[in-house]
Amino acid sequence: MSGPGVAFVTGAASGIGRSLADALIARGDRVIAADLAADAIAAHAGAAGWPDGAWEAISLDVRDAAAWDEAIPRAAERWGGLDLVMNIAGVLRPGWVHECEAAHVDLQIDVNLKGVIHGTRAASRVMIAQGRGHIVNMGSMAAIAPVPGLALYAASKFAVRGWSLAVAQELRPRGIYVTCVCPDAVATPMLTLQEDYEEAAMTFSGSARPLAPEDVVHAIMTRGLRKRPLELLIPPSRGWLAKLANTFPDLAFKIGPGLIKKGRAAQRKARAARGGGGS
Repeated sequence: MSGPGVAFVTGAASGIGRSLADALIARGDRVIAADLAADAIAAHAGAAGWPDGAWEAISLDVRDAAAWDEAIPRAAERWGGLDLVMNIAGVLRPGWVHECEAAHVDLQIDVNLKGVIHGTRAASRVMIAQGRGHIVNMGSMAAIAPVPGLALYAASKFAVRGWSLAVAQELRPRGIYVTCVCPDAVATPMLTLQEDYEEAAMTFSGSARPLAPEDVVHAIMTRGLRKRPLELLIPPSRGWLAKLANTFPDLAFKIGPGLIKKGRAAQRKARAARGGGGS
């Protein structure tokens, strides 16, 4: 979808999802903004000046397949079709494998993976019937190179990427594009959460500042929606480095300790900057 249309965005109450909804509204799209916190979306829409009649905030639990099966056809019927479905909602809980809680296993797999699967399934049915569409699934740089301490998150995002690449081959002949977006660390509440967990040190090992949500949105709007690539690596340089690491996984045992040491230093600096202490 290179121009204005009808877009369905999950995780729209905060972070990348909210910034995407802002950008889509700004270019003239009609947006169905979905999140468990629909009230937060409505409050933001009012503060941001979203025009009346151009958006709808709905409460959606992406883990609920039946809710998806109701929401997507209803949106398409109300707005006269559905050009874009963006599965952005996600969660992260750091933890070493021997300490991670069963509830955290279910949460990350259910939201990050099953939520994307249910959203893709529901969207594909509507889009196949209309003969067009674009599905954007949120992966991660951790979907390419696994991250110790975030093994559950990495597993869920690896699966999102695998799912996206596979269903893209099913849907492209039907006129439907699938893009898996894989950004590096992004300055959202999810990143702030990781500052307090030594398990998440690898997240902070990059040489550049974290991406802003607007950086990711700009890449999606300019490259993702115009060119509709199979994968969108943000930034490309880190993406290809991650692919190299994935090709030679044994390298992690050689370079990993140094990256973790660097990441922990960056974590201490980040905590100190927000008044959380530097220890």
